[in-house]
This record gives sequence, C-alpha cells and structure tokens, in this order.
Amino acid sequence: MKKKDLLKKTVKHVDATKYDSTPIIDSMREMSFSSRDTARAADILKMMLEDKDCTIILTLAGSTSAGGCMSVYADMIKYNMIDAVVATGASIVDMDFFEALGFKHYHGTPFIDDHMLRKNYIDRIYDTYIDEEQLQKCDATIKAIADKLDPRPYSSREFIREMGRYLTKNAKKRNSLVELAFKNHVPVFCPAFSDSSAGFGLVMHQAENPKEHVSIDSVKDFYELTRIKMSAKTSGLFMVGGGVPKNFAQDTVVCAECLGKDVPMHQYAIQITVADVRDGACSSSTLKEASSWGKVETTYEQMVYAEATTVVPLIFSYVYHNTDLKKRPKYEWAKMLDTSSDLA
Repeated sequence: MKKKDLLKKTVKHVDATKYDSTPIIDSMREMSFSSRDTARAADILKMMLEDKDCTIILTLAGSTSAGGCMSVYADMIKYNMIDAVVATGASIVDMDFFEALGFKHYHGTPFIDDHMLRKNYIDRIYDTYIDEEQLQKCDATIKAIADKLDPRPYSSREFIREMGRYLTKNAKKRNSLVELAFKNHVPVFCPAFSDSSAGFGLVMHQAENPKEHVSIDSVKDFYELTRIKMSAKTSGLFMVGGGVPKNFAQDTVVCAECLGKDVPMHQYAIQITVADVRDGACSSSTLKEASSWGKVETTYEQMVYAEATTVVPLIFSYVYHNTDLKKRPKYEWAKMLDTSSDLA
C-alpha cells in the first residue's frame, strides 16, 4: 500500500455542543457500575463550575486528543470551564499544535504490518495514523519559535504561551487549545515537555546554539502551578488519564505546605482512566489514596473506569447544557504569572 492510500480518512473531532447528553446522563444516574460513576462525575463537574471560588484544572494524558476529543478540550477553554491545563507534551504539541498547523490525524487499524507503516513514514496510535513527515515539520516549527526567543530558561507554560502567540498569526486551523489558551490567559503546563515534538525541536535549537539557547525549567513549572493553588480560594481537578499531569497538579498542595502556606486539599476531583489499582499504581493512585497524601478531599471525588473518548463528550455536553457558564468568573491566571516575578 502507498502512503496516500493509508492517509485517506481524517479523524473528525466531536463537537459536543451540538447535542444535549442530558437524557443519557440522567438515565445513567439511575443505573449502576460505570454508568452511575459517569453521571456522578458530570454532577461533580457541574458543582465545580457553579462554585464561584473554584479554580478548575484540566489534566490530560494519553491520546484522546488525537482520538477525537480535541475540540472538547478546546471548548472547555472557549466557554470558560477550566482555568489551567496540565498535560503531556504529546497532547499539546503532537496533537493540538500539530493540527493547528494544518496537519491531520487519520483513521487506521491495529491489524496492519507496522514495518510497512514505517517504510511509508507513518506513525500509529492504536487505530490512528500520523504522517511522520508532518510531525517533523511540527518539530521544525518548535525550533523556529525557540530561535526567536531570548536565550534563557523558560517554564513550559511560558514557551507554550509563545506557541499560542505564533498561532494567532500562522494557524491553518483556528481555535486550537493552544491558541485559545493564549487568547484567554489560561496557563498550560507540560511537566515533561521534551517528551514530544517539542523535545526534538528544542534539541535542534540547542545543537545550533550551544552557548546561548532556550531551555525548559520544570521546577519553574511546579512553582508557577503551586502559585495558582496558593492564590485560589479552592480548586477542582478534571483528569483524563493519569501519570505525570495528574500527580503534578495534585502535588501543588504538598508543595504549598513545603513553602509554609496552609492551603486546602483539592475540594473536587474526577479521574477518567482505564488503569488498574491492583499493581499499586492506577496511573498515579486512586483519588481516595491521594487523600492520605493530603492532596484530594474525598467528599466530591469520583473515579470513572472507562476509555475516555466514550465518556468525556457525554460529561462535557451535560455540563455545557445545564450550567450558566456566563456567570462563572474568569481567573486568567496567566496574567498573574506573566506580570509578577515575585515567587514568594
């Protein structure tokens, strides 16, 4: 098969504003197992949005952006449903920024010869294909952005802000998460930023500029996100997947304590995951376990054991159609981080 035969049908991202999932969620609330868990998660997210003192953090791990949920996460910024994002580099760079540059993800299949895909320079995420040549153009764009910045350490949030600024003038696809975050002053953090196309671009940048170059300061990331937690009256987490983004957001409570600040645990928390608890992991612990570390209150927490693309659009649609989002305050935490150099 030739490359053009493999990259034919693009992944279409669900627009969950166009349908109202209320009857489905209401039905699930009367059921059991993952259905009832999903309905309770929707109810908790609605509670977060209606609590005017609550700063909401979205955490993303895994490939749901490539799998069709990209517009949902962007819409959460567009409609003022989240105040900060903590994600893997892949979610932000290889998926969202990548498509903003005009590239696509394609329908594929896991039942194929992966050696043949490699010969065609096609990367596979389960049943989704990506053109490796396009990814390398994404790498090169990251390098070009870095080349124009003053050589110094940046938090990933600061660098992603510059990616958003770049998209305001150069995007082929509008209203990506990165662009909307820039325009709405929503900070986006990638604690493992180099584990993505950003890493390749920054390595090329540093190789060409060995003495003076841009670098990413992950400690500054942690400090900045903790500053948001210390400034917020209360907070809630909407977590898709787990891993580093989840733990990074949860750990801000402990970090604040280390700085001598008495802050409340995250009052609300939802995690959607397929990870298991029996190996002591669950992609960075269950929410009840996190309470023993002083990270999450257990009054309004919900684990949903489901593949996220099946439930995230339903939860989003429910809260979108049942919450007066115009009454919710805009925190614009990026403004605080950009204008203040005082990290105390």
